Amino acid sequence: MKFKLKKTINVLLACLTALPLMLTPTHVSAASDANINLSSEKQLIKGFGGINLPAWIGDLTPAQRETAFGNDQNQLGFSILRIYVDPDSNNWYREVATAKRAIEKGAIVFASPWNPPSSMVETFNRNGDTNAKRLKYDKYAAYAQHLNDFVTYMKNNGVDLYSISVQNEPDYAHDWTWWTPQEILRFMKENAGSIQGTKVMAPESFQYLKNISDPILNDPQALANMDILGAHTYGTQISNFAYPLFKQKGAGKELWMTEVYVPNSDNNSADRWPEALDVSYHMHNAMVEGDFQAYVWWYIRRQYGPMKEDGTISKRGYNMAHFSKFVRPGYLRVDATKNPDTNTFVSAYKGDNKVVVVAINRGTSATSQKFVLQNGNASTVSSWITDSSRNLASGNALTVSNGAFTAQLPPQSVTTFVANITGGNSGGNTGSGTTYEAETGTSLTEATIETIYPGYTGSGYVNFNAMTGSAIQWNGINNTTTGTKNVKFRYALESGTRNLDIFVNGTKVISNEPFTATGSWSTWVEKTIQVPMNTGTNTLKVVTTGSEGPNIDSVNVTAAQ
Repeated sequence: MKFKLKKTINVLLACLTALPLMLTPTHVSAASDANINLSSEKQLIKGFGGINLPAWIGDLTPAQRETAFGNDQNQLGFSILRIYVDPDSNNWYREVATAKRAIEKGAIVFASPWNPPSSMVETFNRNGDTNAKRLKYDKYAAYAQHLNDFVTYMKNNGVDLYSISVQNEPDYAHDWTWWTPQEILRFMKENAGSIQGTKVMAPESFQYLKNISDPILNDPQALANMDILGAHTYGTQISNFAYPLFKQKGAGKELWMTEVYVPNSDNNSADRWPEALDVSYHMHNAMVEGDFQAYVWWYIRRQYGPMKEDGTISKRGYNMAHFSKFVRPGYLRVDATKNPDTNTFVSAYKGDNKVVVVAINRGTSATSQKFVLQNGNASTVSSWITDSSRNLASGNALTVSNGAFTAQLPPQSVTTFVANITGGNSGGNTGSGTTYEAETGTSLTEATIETIYPGYTGSGYVNFNAMTGSAIQWNGINNTTTGTKNVKFRYALESGTRNLDIFVNGTKVISNEPFTATGSWSTWVEKTIQVPMNTGTNTLKVVTTGSEGPNIDSVNVTAAQ
């Protein structure tokens, strides 16, 4: 039965998953201030979410879709949906309804396959298992076309996929298709480049085992064809969350945690306390120690998931919501004292002229914690608390004095603080950086400088004139260091979504980056991407890939630390 697919791992990995939650790093014994440095920008956040898999456990109902992807009271605020690439194309229709609604609510959608079509699969002897499955070596191109067909089908049915994965857990495939690191590398080099209309994700290792992703990072062609490095963290120890090789080689690529459940999949375990607090602690470590840009749970609705089978949010779900409802797509993580006290864990994020601080107290006693805002200030701070008796309950407003506030963290709790930032780095997602206008110092292709709509900066903005091939190239972006840069676009788009390719120094670094509607041509918003750049003078080029627009006013470039 397919229900066994998730998981034979249940017993084996439930124990493994608990290990990192019990193995806490060495901590200081005395409390210290939690310093929030709004100038020290880290990874760009893409969002939080989970999978909907109607082929195995039934579709989300219309009401459950609202609970998952809405961001009002008693909603999770998920901004990422993962869906299933059925090997049988006759079943693809099952994914459409929930995916369409998720996109309408502002989420992005990506897809993962467990198996190729049966005609492309062969059995082989893997360590004595003569029924092990793999993709036939002469079917790699056909499999790439199968993935392309899924992308096209979803697009034709109103779902623009953000990304498609090559294979779910190729290194833990007892019930699906195995891939060796060499086989994944071959596909990424020779075939992944033919997948069009979406980003390509690989390799989704079940335990973030680096031996399957290292070859991709070390091969320039394979790396060029990979847009997102996806990983699962079943049983992955916190000490293995960091990925130095990705830091070295993956500039401009995205790093996503695409599947986990924590700490187990026991029946009716979703509301156990303080067990559910392990979810927010795991998310903290994924963000802070792993620098992941996305965090995606397994089933959205399950007896151990963020949403229970009756459609209500669980304790585990409220722990996720402390991140997903407040740390929105496009926010940047900023440096914070990650462990100011033995049992206290802190992460911080900025965006939309706000700072969001998530503080977890794993101890059995309440603690008083001082938070210090650096390079920005606020007047008051709102708070939301989940503990043994409360679920995302509104706390007391706190006053900021001399750039600092002190809060009581209840025992075994997670608290999210939100404040509007003034001064310093109050401007959306940017540090000081350098702003480059679109209408000056640029080369334009099938694009026009305009001043029709108000709200632009400088002397105007640039309007793309053609659906495909319109381009703006900034010719003089100067950097003092080599590495990943945060590039913040200021743009306006009345309706729809436009996908742009991004080039740095003549090399495409991002494909099909979505720019979503702002509501009108006079409504200017900011969107940050991360790309690699060199020391000295660089060029940055954006190119349309199928639709006119958006109008672009400027870019601001800062270093991602």
